[in-house]
Amino acid sequence: MNGEYSLLIEFVHRHLDFHDAELLSILELHGINNGVDCHFRPLPVGVSAQTSELRRPFKILSFASSAIGGQFSVSDGNDGEKAINLVSALARCTLIRSVVELWGAGTDMEACVKAIQNGNSLQRHQVGKHLGSNAKKYEDRTWKISVHTLGTTYTREEQSDMRYKFSFLAFPGKVQMKEPDDEYLFIREVELDSQGGAVYPRHSGVNREIIPENDARPPLACYFGRVLGSMGRNWRSQRIEQYSLKKRSYLGPTSMDSELSLIMTNLALIKPGTVCFDPFVGTGSILLTAALRGAYTFGTDIDLRVLRGRSKTENIYSNFRQYNLSPPELVRCDNAIYRRHFREHLPLFDSIVTDPPYGIRAGARKSGARKDGEVRPILDEHRYDHVAQTKPYAVSDVMADLLNVAAMTLKMGGRLVYVIPSMRDFNEDEDLPRHECLLLVSVCYQPLQTELGRRTVTMEKIGEYDEKKRSFYLQNTWVNGIESAEKVANIRQKLLEAAKKRPGYEEKAAIRKQKRKATKDAKKKAKREAQASEQDGIGS
Repeated sequence: MNGEYSLLIEFVHRHLDFHDAELLSILELHGINNGVDCHFRPLPVGVSAQTSELRRPFKILSFASSAIGGQFSVSDGNDGEKAINLVSALARCTLIRSVVELWGAGTDMEACVKAIQNGNSLQRHQVGKHLGSNAKKYEDRTWKISVHTLGTTYTREEQSDMRYKFSFLAFPGKVQMKEPDDEYLFIREVELDSQGGAVYPRHSGVNREIIPENDARPPLACYFGRVLGSMGRNWRSQRIEQYSLKKRSYLGPTSMDSELSLIMTNLALIKPGTVCFDPFVGTGSILLTAALRGAYTFGTDIDLRVLRGRSKTENIYSNFRQYNLSPPELVRCDNAIYRRHFREHLPLFDSIVTDPPYGIRAGARKSGARKDGEVRPILDEHRYDHVAQTKPYAVSDVMADLLNVAAMTLKMGGRLVYVIPSMRDFNEDEDLPRHECLLLVSVCYQPLQTELGRRTVTMEKIGEYDEKKRSFYLQNTWVNGIESAEKVANIRQKLLEAAKKRPGYEEKAAIRKQKRKATKDAKKKAKREAQASEQDGIGS
């Protein structure tokens, strides 16, 4: 421990399956080699903890002490172009709440205190080399100690008693509660459920009385350290709120939420100067976050209406103007016939990030006549406003074409990140689409309903595309053929079938039908009244 510099990474308690994948992508993006430059240490575990299925929102990431202040920096200032600033690197991670310079950790308060006393963190902080050349002297630094108790509430007096345990540190500077130079943080970790609440709550839900048996349970772990970064423990809230869908001028029913799209751009290793492509661009929410990362953005969609938007002030470009970003390049294109639109086998993109249509809220379409027969030619004067005919696009073909286009157009080492919805019977080992040129990097699951969830899949190009094997690639996309493809097809119908099996479905469906009819009748009535009023005005 003394030869190491350890960081305690605290995640938000949501998107639990994404924590490791996003963090590893951030490390790779900044040239930090896990296993060489750093490694993960196991978290302390209390003897009473049930850890078999426990998802913990913490990671301990350790570096060699000699590398801090040289290869790596943790200061708020600029320590030179060569040093990788760990604070700014980790701050890009969407799901990180805070990063703490870990001074001590243990299964309880006493073990945590002993770890600090046996370590060299205080002495290192007194010397201050890792703080940067512009840092204040140790004796002049203001400070405070915060207490964080996950899922439990303690009185001010109880928190003061916890702080007193660290009085032996005897910091010489002044106490400053608002924006101190150093914020020290004590964390008492307990077992949390999937929603972030305590598995064994300290207080009852009604009367807020202490539950003795739960209060007597030892913590899962205790940590103490110095919070890094000028934002303290508020690394992400302002950023997520700033890019919220609620604040955008142009939205559609399938717009990707800002948090997940930010995570996807990290999984895709997007950085300034790279080129990002979305073949199912829709309202452009994914390209917007890619542009926020500094990428040049390019999007296509078969629906000309969504590309044009509602008006000159409500379209994809208006969202980019809202955030002062360079506009994307947009082209009406059918991904099913990508080869007819663009040059074949020409690696263009550093990343492809997309949310393909699966028919839950918007069905997939491709070019073609709805009915068999000859397609009528379009007159020149009608071409500008003409919306070409489309027909249903099978999900199995959507995924086969997507992976094939990615293998063909990604640069070597480029990444494909996409979202795929699935029911509970989905088997990741057999039911995910595959491609010989693409390596599966990670699969992150997000539950949405009891029966439904979605997986965010990351793949990396590892082999050159062979045009002669195109048919082979397409035929071998699904491990079990049509059986695997059907697992992600007709999701809407499967949800309806599952809903019909629940008690009371028919009654609820009848109520919803009545409400829809009442709303429709009210709109018709309002329209008739408006027309009658207009006619009266003309007559008078």
